Amino acid sequence: MKIALAGAGAFGEKHLDGLKNIADVEVISLVGRRLEPTRAMADKYGIGHACTDLAEALEQPGLDAVILCTPTQMHAEQAIQCMDAGKHVEVEIPLCDNLADGEAVLEKQKETGLVCMVGHTRRFNPSHQWVKKRIEAGELTIQSMDVQTFFFRRENKNAKGEPRSWTDHLLWHHAAHTIDIFQYMTGEEMVDMHVLEGPKHPELGIAMDMSIQMKSAKGQILTLALSFNNDGPLGTFFRYICDKGTYIARYDDLVTGREEAIDVSDVDVSMNGIELQDREFIAAIREGREPNSSVAQVMPCYRALDRLEKQLAGG
Repeated sequence: MKIALAGAGAFGEKHLDGLKNIADVEVISLVGRRLEPTRAMADKYGIGHACTDLAEALEQPGLDAVILCTPTQMHAEQAIQCMDAGKHVEVEIPLCDNLADGEAVLEKQKETGLVCMVGHTRRFNPSHQWVKKRIEAGELTIQSMDVQTFFFRRENKNAKGEPRSWTDHLLWHHAAHTIDIFQYMTGEEMVDMHVLEGPKHPELGIAMDMSIQMKSAKGQILTLALSFNNDGPLGTFFRYICDKGTYIARYDDLVTGREEAIDVSDVDVSMNGIELQDREFIAAIREGREPNSSVAQVMPCYRALDRLEKQLAGG
């Protein structure tokens, strides 16, 4: 399978590291904002073609699919561009930063019948998979989730500390991870939700602190705290409070509420959530099926984000 990857930044490199572990997959084109560093990364990973224009990558002979790791504001338009070109597409989270764009991607997927998957990585991390498998087996039920998403990002830089060409967002990006996994784990409709935000950064123009609460039809509660102001341990930490035990997921690792390690090495074929996400994308294409985390499956998350954004706007 021949793949193009657009977005030669910190997260694009995570995908390249995962893709090299998947059999019979070749990344044939790399798209970046600036040609020189894009070529350097292409050389590092043995990719034969590098460019700064997605349209050029889409014209590469034999191309089957595209993975988009570009700035959020480009995701929906580029996903539609890929499907218009007849290519399957995996869009990194978030799918969009407004609901209309997300719905347009869904309509294009329905029109073309192509695989369109969104990178909601928490569905694939072995830690979260372990919890999901036990819910599906009837071994436990979530009573509530308490989640902290903490970063120290007072300047516009990426995960590698390099300047960003776009601005990140607590609601449409970082909250999307948690809202989707809460809905995915509970399988329930959300009957109530609320959001508060702190002051906006004077230069970045985004809220630096946020609090979100949600309630499922069965009464399960989500409490989510987000901050770009946290000068301490960074990342997202999920506490699953269940009828039988408490479990804390830190990316691919899992411990009990008493910090006792749980071995999740046999949950899937890898301990790398990004690699597992890419494996699902490729398997769905090969098997002609809907992937886990398809655009259709994650739209309830983006509809919830739209509802929360309207709350903040007073609508």
